[in-house]
Amino acid sequence: MILPQKSPIFQVDIRQFLKNGENMTTPAPLKPLLYTNPVPLDLKAHATLGLRKNLDLGFTRDLHAVPVNMIEFPQLCHHYPIVFSPDDSAAPVAILGLTEGENLFLNAQNRWVEAQGYIPSYIRRYPFIFAEIAGGDQLTLCVDNTPDVVDTQSDLKLFDADGKPSALTNNALEFCKSFHAAGRQTREFGQALGASGLLVAREAEVPLPGGKTIRFGGFRIIDEAKWAQIDDKTLLTWKKAGYLPAIYAHLFSAGQWNRLSRLYADRHLTKAA
Repeated sequence: MILPQKSPIFQVDIRQFLKNGENMTTPAPLKPLLYTNPVPLDLKAHATLGLRKNLDLGFTRDLHAVPVNMIEFPQLCHHYPIVFSPDDSAAPVAILGLTEGENLFLNAQNRWVEAQGYIPSYIRRYPFIFAEIAGGDQLTLCVDNTPDVVDTQSDLKLFDADGKPSALTNNALEFCKSFHAAGRQTREFGQALGASGLLVAREAEVPLPGGKTIRFGGFRIIDEAKWAQIDDKTLLTWKKAGYLPAIYAHLFSAGQWNRLSRLYADRHLTKAA
């Protein structure tokens, strides 16, 4: 919202975004971020179903932040600020925009504006996702069953003529397996950070041309002064757990608020000039 100050400030609270859940259970799935109608793949119901051709990234247009996994921090930190949620889970997210409902990395042609940029795995996984079977430890592969994503005319079938999962579906299955495993490690990482006392609440005030400022809040970051004083035992434990590269990548990513400022100015202020 626009606050009545001398330098206009647009304020976004990441807690609004974090209300979207990721965990799914069947037969009554919660709808995670981006997904409209995720349903378990079934040969009888989906024998002729396929992904629409030329499916682009338009589904991310309103996405200003996205969940990320710890193992992708070293790639993410070159493009996006990485922050943590304010709750006990300390879930990491990458910031894609400075105002609610706007992805600055998506252009009018539904393509990533920086072709060499790393696209977060949560986005690349779409329209597939794992669901947990209620009352058990099993996972099942789901697809977002919406007309914009799947139809019966596409050649990109989910099942082949023999009723077996197609190469497309098998590739999606393997990607979701890797994503799920990385998600478990990320949750452990977030819990460790949350319990350590290293995370502090912050608001990013991003300067724009013309004396404007965008204030982005509702998140936490690692306090560098506290990190410098971490005890040797914790440091060794986290080194063995593989947390250190992610921590340094998170700290490095703070420089990417300037990138968001430039993208915002290019989109909004250059046109208005």
